[in-house]
Amino acid sequence: MATAPQQQPLPLFYQDLQPLSSQLHGEFRARPVDRAPFLVHQHAVPVTVEEFPILQRFMPIVFSMGEDPVPLALMGLNEGVNVFFDDEGKLIEQNFYVPAYIRRYPYMLARLRQDSDELSLCFDPTSDAIGPGEEGEKLFGEDGQPSEATKGILQFAEQFERAGQNTGLFVKELADLDLLMDGEVSIQPEGAAQPFVYRGFRMIDEQKLNDLRGDQLRKMMQNGMLPLIFAHLFSLGQMREIFGRQVQQGKMPAPQLVS
Repeated sequence: MATAPQQQPLPLFYQDLQPLSSQLHGEFRARPVDRAPFLVHQHAVPVTVEEFPILQRFMPIVFSMGEDPVPLALMGLNEGVNVFFDDEGKLIEQNFYVPAYIRRYPYMLARLRQDSDELSLCFDPTSDAIGPGEEGEKLFGEDGQPSEATKGILQFAEQFERAGQNTGLFVKELADLDLLMDGEVSIQPEGAAQPFVYRGFRMIDEQKLNDLRGDQLRKMMQNGMLPLIFAHLFSLGQMREIFGRQVQQGKMPAPQLVS
């Protein structure tokens, strides 16, 4: 029997991980779901650079703190706040781009053995989106071969993996050019005595970007980095939009004092 790849901490949202097998899961189906309870108190989700152009229209794109920054889309400005999904995990409005990291769940590619680079399609068995029963698309045919649904899931997972690799290269280039700085956004609501100050993320340093040499900027334009950087910078204007949604939904904490 294949063993689950649990040698290291599970990724965000995943409570368990098992390799998908025709022997063990021959009767499993991909079930339709209309809600994502795991998103109710999630204010940020990892995203890939391929998503920047469309994401900038809906959510701020920032970078996580630490030695290996990860691009994040903010669905709320405070821990535990998500302004796009209700208390049951249902999308509040249809005109919204759902990041690929969310759409990939409960599936993902993972290494079953630490001494091998081979990736296998795995799933979170605690999810309601997969399991035995009569509802949904079968994951395997009578011959034990992957169904068209499984092939589509695998293809999406492979695309996400490649996008993740491209994202890693993008962030590494930003780090090599020393273009990331600690971010801070201060929002002063009308009538409030003190502004709300948000920190704990990284962002592009526009001054350092402007100070780059011409050959560096030309290279970034040719390899596609520059449009992605501008998408990130433009997206920061969504901070106030998210803030307004939090106010409207009554999800505001007490004002934070400027230090």
